[in-house]
This record gives sequence, C-alpha cells and structure tokens, in this order.
Amino acid sequence: MFLSISVFSQDVVQRFFQEMNADENVTKVSISSKMFELFMHIDGETNDEKELLETVSKLKGMKILIKEEMADGKRLYAEAITRPSSEYEVLLTVEDNDEDMTFFIREENGRIAELVMIAGGESNFILLSLLGEIDLNQISKLSRSMNIEGMENLEKIENR
Repeated sequence: MFLSISVFSQDVVQRFFQEMNADENVTKVSISSKMFELFMHIDGETNDEKELLETVSKLKGMKILIKEEMADGKRLYAEAITRPSSEYEVLLTVEDNDEDMTFFIREENGRIAELVMIAGGESNFILLSLLGEIDLNQISKLSRSMNIEGMENLEKIENR
C-alpha cells in the first residue's frame, strides 16, 4: 500500500510505528487507498458533501500514530521535526504552552502529494501522514467532520 511513501515518511512514520509497536499506550491507524476508493460509491446530498467525497476519492492512504499518557511527547516531537528531507517544505508551525505542531508538505508537479503533521505536548505525541492529491481547504473541512485532532490548524492557511 505505502510502497511509494517518501524517505521522510519511511524514516519517521515507519520508525515510530516500529519502535512503539509493543507500547500499550500507542494507537496506530492505517487507512488504505481501497478504503478511500469506497467513498466514491457514496452519493453526496449537498454540495459540501459532494466536495468532501471528491476530496476523499483522491486520497491514497493515511497513517496516524498517537501516543498519550507519556512523559516525553515534546522530545519525540523535537526529534521527528528534524527528519524531513529537502523535498519537504514546512507549511505551518504552531507553538504554545500545551502542544507544538508542524505541518510539512511534499509537492509533485505543482500539487501537494503528501501532508505530514507532527505534534507533541507534555503528555502526547501525534504523527499523521496523508498521501494523495491534497487540497488543503478540503482536507481542513474533512478533518473537522472526522474530528482529527490538530488538523483544525489548517484553517490558518490561506488558499495555496
């Protein structure tokens, strides 16, 4: 499924998935392209629903790693954000007392092909990799409907 994941995702996502595999406090989610394809068979009733379904149909995969109830979330965050290769660009950084968060994008042919979110707080760490043809405005709407923590920060980005 994720054979075409870039070096950054291999280094960060796979490494953290492997290292934290036995940790009972870790939630790991992998969504295949097939799952996103199934959304193409749903008929949206409103224009917003139709736009979201079209956005989802362009996604190729998603991986999420969440570790809670830990003492070193900010350390993991600091380690993870130093990993991107030169093909990744920092899109947005949010820093506050509770949690730091950075979004990276990788573009191919002028389109966003991957969105990576890395977040860490005093007691949690989140790593998300989203692959496919990505429209940031639609992904922000989608994340609100799916209640994906941290993705609401994409609303801070003006249209790209």
